[in-house]
Amino acid sequence: QVRLVEFGGGLVQAGGSLRLSCGASGRPFSRSYMGWFRQAPGKEREFVTSINWSDFSTDYADSVKGRFTISRDNAKNWVYLQMNSLKPEDTAVYYCAAGSQWVVGLNTVNEVSDWGQGTQVTVSS
Repeated sequence: QVRLVEFGGGLVQAGGSLRLSCGASGRPFSRSYMGWFRQAPGKEREFVTSINWSDFSTDYADSVKGRFTISRDNAKNWVYLQMNSLKPEDTAVYYCAAGSQWVVGLNTVNEVSDWGQGTQVTVSS
């Protein structure tokens, strides 16, 4: 099974940037997709972005398109989320996610097999 640990969250002013990292262990490449979801208090966990581990294709939620970038490390089993032009509505706990082995995409929580513990991102006005 894949174990995921996120770090890099924090407090940032609107318009600022933050970079999240996710370390994976337990044969992460058995999964076809890795991604990021987020959850604000009282709200459902929502899709942010995902990346195909083989062809590097990506998908983004409309709310973050053009501002966030997902990438992977060629030397380590890590995935990253570069967040630019942050807005207060980006405030949430961000979760690294591994897609189920047999899914053909990762853009809903139903396609997630493993979750990280989450890291808090707070964007002030």
